[in-house]
Amino acid sequence: MALSFEILARSSHSKARLGRVTTAHGSFDTPAFMPVGTQASIKGLLPPLVAATGSQICLANTYHLMLRPGSELVARRGGLHPFMGWPRPILTDSGGYQAFSMSDTNRISEDGVTFRSHIDGSRVHLTPERAIQIQNELGADIIMAFDDCPPALADTPTQEEYTKRLDASLERTIRWLERCKGAHARTADQSLFGIVQGGTDLSRRSRSAEQICSIDLPGYAIGGVAVGEGPEDIARVVAHTAPLLPEAKPRYLMGVGYERDIVAAVAAGVDMFDCVLPTRNGRNANAFTRHGQIRLRNAKYAEDDAPIDPSCDCLACSPAAHGWATADARPFARSYIRHLFQASEMLGPILVSLHNVRHFQRLMLDIRTAIREDAWLDLPNRWPVLVSSPDIDAVGGG
Repeated sequence: MALSFEILARSSHSKARLGRVTTAHGSFDTPAFMPVGTQASIKGLLPPLVAATGSQICLANTYHLMLRPGSELVARRGGLHPFMGWPRPILTDSGGYQAFSMSDTNRISEDGVTFRSHIDGSRVHLTPERAIQIQNELGADIIMAFDDCPPALADTPTQEEYTKRLDASLERTIRWLERCKGAHARTADQSLFGIVQGGTDLSRRSRSAEQICSIDLPGYAIGGVAVGEGPEDIARVVAHTAPLLPEAKPRYLMGVGYERDIVAAVAAGVDMFDCVLPTRNGRNANAFTRHGQIRLRNAKYAEDDAPIDPSCDCLACSPAAHGWATADARPFARSYIRHLFQASEMLGPILVSLHNVRHFQRLMLDIRTAIREDAWLDLPNRWPVLVSSPDIDAVGGG
């Protein structure tokens, strides 16, 4: 089998479960957080540094790699694993999210989606068959079905139009999944996951889950909950949908998200997560801590000698733990990192991105420990951000 999933422990206080997924390129523990390497690179971070954060699997983007350098070129290099220097498991998305996010420049039909390339403006036609062919050539361990992700209600003119769009999405997504499964040519070493849609409408989520799960696949995902919904809607949809997915197979929540979103989803029984937040926010000097985000460009950090997060063991916060002894045994200070951003030095985004990825991996470690030790109710004590403001500086704290 291309993928196996073992459940090792369960929480008695929630639907959270501890597990392990095994692929052709090794195993990863669940619940798992996957850093996003859109262009076959976690921006600014060498693969050994990504691995040192505790990341066991990463994600790459089908749409972007289709355009540049091209999946055929990657295949000639032996696939994504040797191409990007990452020997561990990789997941690729299908391009379905780009169909949503670039809806103002694309045209969707029963056959597929026609994009206008963001690189040179050329027309690109992506079908379910082509999305699978590209992912077969890229060679990721887990590949995603090409789905139709509808916009959020807030981005739809009327409730009636939203309802019609949801129904069209559901029917198109199941038809496209059937075509994806038929086109999948590497079932021996690549695992295809189907994606449940339905927006914030729980009855349609139920219908989509029934349709998608009627097709036997190694795993299933919840899509369309990172397209503009608030945390309450995300939690409500995930709590309803996750239990509808097969118990014995990994469940993946796509594109989520903040700590509270992840913990709520784990409590509902979700096993896998990805999000661009750690590196995107890192490039903008926004650092995650157990108490909430801090904005390192703020003037109040100009003479702050503390590390980003005194409790963190990443290379930025605890360089000595990684074999680097600074002159006075200090970590990289907030004042220094702020200077790097003020001076547009590359090291600033690197250090904060590295810290942020480690932050999310520490969260996953504590989540897994809480499940293993059946101490789920103690998690908020270790992670105050789960019950307080996610942005310290926005509310005047520090």
